[in-house]
Amino acid sequence: MSLEHKIDSNTARIAVIGLGYVGLPLAVALAETGLRVTGIDVDEARVRAIDRGESYLRDVEDATIACLRAAGRLEATADYDALRSADAIFICVPTPDDRQHAPDLSYIVAAAQGIAPRLQRGQLVVLQSTTYPGTTEEQVQPILETSGLVAGRDFYLAFSPERINPGDREHTVRNTPKVVGGVDPTSAALTARLLGRLGAEVHIVSSPRAAEMTKLLENIFRSVNIALVNELAMLSERMGIDIWEVIEAAATKPFGFLPFRPGPGVGGHCIPVDPHYLSWKAREYDFATKFIDLAAQVNQSMPYHVVGKVVEALNAFGKPLRGADVLLLGVTFKPDVDDARNSPAQRIAELLAEAGALVAYNDPYVPAFRVGNNAFRRQPLVLRSQPLTAERVRQSDCVVIVAAHSCYDYAWLVREARLVVDTANATRGLAGGHVVRLGAPRCNA
Repeated sequence: MSLEHKIDSNTARIAVIGLGYVGLPLAVALAETGLRVTGIDVDEARVRAIDRGESYLRDVEDATIACLRAAGRLEATADYDALRSADAIFICVPTPDDRQHAPDLSYIVAAAQGIAPRLQRGQLVVLQSTTYPGTTEEQVQPILETSGLVAGRDFYLAFSPERINPGDREHTVRNTPKVVGGVDPTSAALTARLLGRLGAEVHIVSSPRAAEMTKLLENIFRSVNIALVNELAMLSERMGIDIWEVIEAAATKPFGFLPFRPGPGVGGHCIPVDPHYLSWKAREYDFATKFIDLAAQVNQSMPYHVVGKVVEALNAFGKPLRGADVLLLGVTFKPDVDDARNSPAQRIAELLAEAGALVAYNDPYVPAFRVGNNAFRRQPLVLRSQPLTAERVRQSDCVVIVAAHSCYDYAWLVREARLVVDTANATRGLAGGHVVRLGAPRCNA
């Protein structure tokens, strides 16, 4: 039976390698269409959780996992031999960068090496991990072809970038359009046919490289615009202008403008990492991505600017940073998620601690927060979320709002705190000379 017929008849078996923020929602969504899905992950804790019918991600409910497990449509294992019976294999593994911002493809390479000895004729392999243009054909394809099978002839190979937005209940894996680029037209068509089952539009491009570049363009667009508004925020502070007011006013224009907002830096996997993938690859072509690199520099500078605002605010109250009790509110990379990867709170905490501040934090989504063990703080430091009580807030010399979770009562915070540095505009309209907002004049009274 052809793969096309298996997809149409609901008999195709799917494997998803990597059950993190991308892989688990994809595996669940495909299983919900009636397909049998096997998730593969080296993390035994994740495998055991799925076997128990439990979710470890806020975007996927326990009941959903339990229902799919009971129906026999979702299972998990750490054994790559499960790939032998799959008709389609999705690679959804991390793609971090190293400390010099060079791409780290070790997870992709390991996944491809795990597939190769088990690759079957007629299988479809789809890479979803964000990476630089050329990875599918230059890295994944040669490894898979060590099996003796040839891509586009004996098996199918494509790239389709993930478009997961953690914490977003409106735009999900089921309704967000997909982009697909195959090593040949059949690979692209089969991938589009399979992903089309999820219900959203599928747009086919000419090659995996075009699809890989599409994902980088999406994230670099955000990086550049965030950097622009971050730079304007710093200028507005000096000019005595409230940048948040300006953004709201500009957003009334119905064409030619998209509102982006400043913040303490960028976090998560995409914005801090992906632009460096393209910058690194561009050097192979003797090309300097000056615009992209400048945006990254501006965004990377924001935690330093935040710490500078803390120092300035403490000084105004006659308190030095060394020895000051500084409480960070929200250490995730954006509000109302449990993902602290590359959060700007990490660098802020490291810079404050190195300067001699006593750093603590509260985040209902992150019970433990690891910082340090890098050039900014040599010693590793593990912080534990502290209860957000009136006593703890009053004890703090400065409270810094980093991720503005909706569960926080900011009016209460402003009443109780001696000093607040707000990087997210959470306190706008709450009067007080002890409140310092990023991108706004010194006093918002």
